[in-house]
Amino acid sequence: MSSLLTIAVRRAPTRLGRVASVVSYQTRHHSSPPLDPSVGLTDDQKELQSLAQAFSDKEFAPKMQEWDEKQHFPIDVLRRGAKLGFGGLYTREDVGGSGLGRLDTSVVFEALSAGDVSTTAYLTLHNMCSWMIDNFGNEEQRQRFLPQITSMERLASYCLTEPGAGSDAAGLSTSAVKKGSHYVLNGSKAFISGGGASDVYLVLARTGRSGPKGISCFIVEKGFKGLSFGKKEVKLGWNSQPTTAVIMEDCEVPVENLLGAEGQGFSIAMSGLNGSRVNIGSCSLGAAQASIEAAVEHVKARKQFGHALADFQNIQFKLADMATGLLSSRLMIRQAAAMLDQNHPNVASSTAMAKIHATERCFRICDESLQIHGGYGYLKDFKMNVYFRDTRVHRILGGANEVMRLVTSRALLSA
Repeated sequence: MSSLLTIAVRRAPTRLGRVASVVSYQTRHHSSPPLDPSVGLTDDQKELQSLAQAFSDKEFAPKMQEWDEKQHFPIDVLRRGAKLGFGGLYTREDVGGSGLGRLDTSVVFEALSAGDVSTTAYLTLHNMCSWMIDNFGNEEQRQRFLPQITSMERLASYCLTEPGAGSDAAGLSTSAVKKGSHYVLNGSKAFISGGGASDVYLVLARTGRSGPKGISCFIVEKGFKGLSFGKKEVKLGWNSQPTTAVIMEDCEVPVENLLGAEGQGFSIAMSGLNGSRVNIGSCSLGAAQASIEAAVEHVKARKQFGHALADFQNIQFKLADMATGLLSSRLMIRQAAAMLDQNHPNVASSTAMAKIHATERCFRICDESLQIHGGYGYLKDFKMNVYFRDTRVHRILGGANEVMRLVTSRALLSA
């Protein structure tokens, strides 16, 4: 199933500038036509896809089950990915970013997540933090933080959710009071990916009145007085990245670490979440792609009642439905990503719909693949259970799918 492909990366140094001119990796053949994820891509995007797939096949896929079982956070592998530009995919180039568009980035995340959803998902959050500082930070902040973030010398985490404020982001209660040269933050954030391991935390806190206009965003650095972390959570999936509470007790944050202006935090958060929905949908695509490919291989080899499973019409129809769901999900995610690139006025509802469809259909694909594998799919010796568990949370984070339906319905009814 695998063959040695030599991948020539011809793009100029301004795009993934830290990539060598020629990269060789062991990677698999292109999928059969109904599953080929390169359909519709430009030549440049296909090169990006091949580079990401090759890295994923070499660095992620062989270790996915071990990282899941041991709850290991592979920082060394993430930093090797950063040398190829994966640490700041849509961050500007003058601070070490790759300067890609959101559609290009979606293609990369899809390819990486076929090897490991959980590790790629952390990478999406790190990239979102990098983009927020790049897009909303002043020049001093960009130059001070981003070179180390895009190289993943310093890891970044996003801190919005609280124990009492998840989907109701505007209802957060973490406070920030300005006292001379510092803001003093008090409160806690829940379910933070990279908690305790990351070096930089983008924290949303209330500096003013109730509601979204009283929220600001702060760059909180590990080691700041008053910053601590809760216990490492034991989770169903996403086990290759630590998740903890982030706790601020009279945490002192210099005024120069305010990102944007006071009261701008909620708009910063919402801008980031639009992209996050595309990113997490892209991770669902990669898991579904890998799950279908595994199912196809299994039904060709596995025999029941004297026939290969592939000979049974029920199995054929299941595979057809799975492939159709994957393609429809990919089309919606890539359209939403293109709308982000265009700054389209309907981007919020489009990213919401794409997230709903992709995360639900792709989870179902992973579930069907596990079912097709029968008892083998339920064993931890096989990868199906990891894709199944890792994609389940995608319907919750980045805006629960119930909230995505609210966003979509409001857009429909306000037209």
